[in-house]
Amino acid sequence: MDIRPESTAAMQEQLPPGCDAALGADEAVIVARGLGRTYGEGIAAVHALRGVDIDLARGHLTGIMGPSGSGKSTLMHILAGLDEPTEGSVVLDGTEITDLKERALTQLRRDKIGFIFQTFNLLPTLTAEENIRLPLTIAGRKVDEEWVAQLIDTVGLGDRLTHRPSELSGGQQQRVAVARALVGRPAVLFADEPTGNLDSRTGDEVLDLLRRSVEVMGQTIVMVTHDAHAASIADRLLFLQDGRIVHDCAHMDRDEIFEVIKSLEDAR
Repeated sequence: MDIRPESTAAMQEQLPPGCDAALGADEAVIVARGLGRTYGEGIAAVHALRGVDIDLARGHLTGIMGPSGSGKSTLMHILAGLDEPTEGSVVLDGTEITDLKERALTQLRRDKIGFIFQTFNLLPTLTAEENIRLPLTIAGRKVDEEWVAQLIDTVGLGDRLTHRPSELSGGQQQRVAVARALVGRPAVLFADEPTGNLDSRTGDEVLDLLRRSVEVMGQTIVMVTHDAHAASIADRLLFLQDGRIVHDCAHMDRDEIFEVIKSLEDAR
């Protein structure tokens, strides 16, 4: 039985080469319905999202792709509570976030969401370990030392904990960022072009770390990327065009992803 949202299922009537239909989540950590986002008014209005419906499975890595201007970053920002939709709703881990007041939204992001950005966003005056522990420090939460030690071991930074960001390589800084995002055990980790500033070898190390966090820790990840190689680690891929999800696919390899991207670019 196809349990995907009806609008998404309708878009799947003709799948691109290599794309198998991705079934909806048995247990969805994010449920979005009728998401629309319009910037500006009148003839200057830009419709970044148009009626997007999705369920995102807990414990899976979902990749979001699409041409420039397709709405992929807007979608991630709305799902993460960083932007408000013009219409529609988002339920994250059982909480409707669309109408939350700013204080409640800030607390939800602090307690249930982790972020990884391509620019690392580490505090330069703090050591690697202090950056990792920062979310717990800000929240005033009790530190699970065993969990922190496991994270540090997982990201392979045991010998760099006292170093500040300027003393770390780009890959090491991104691994610190990954550990910082995971330390609070978020319901969802959002990754925005996490390998965008890394060379291919270091990028592969970060992708392997993200993949292992799903398989070993059961982490849920939503990753926006333009990189077909990065997207090939995803369990599911959503392709956007003109603010709509046009393909919803199960895991694909890099060549299959390139085919879909090319078909979207040719259709513009």
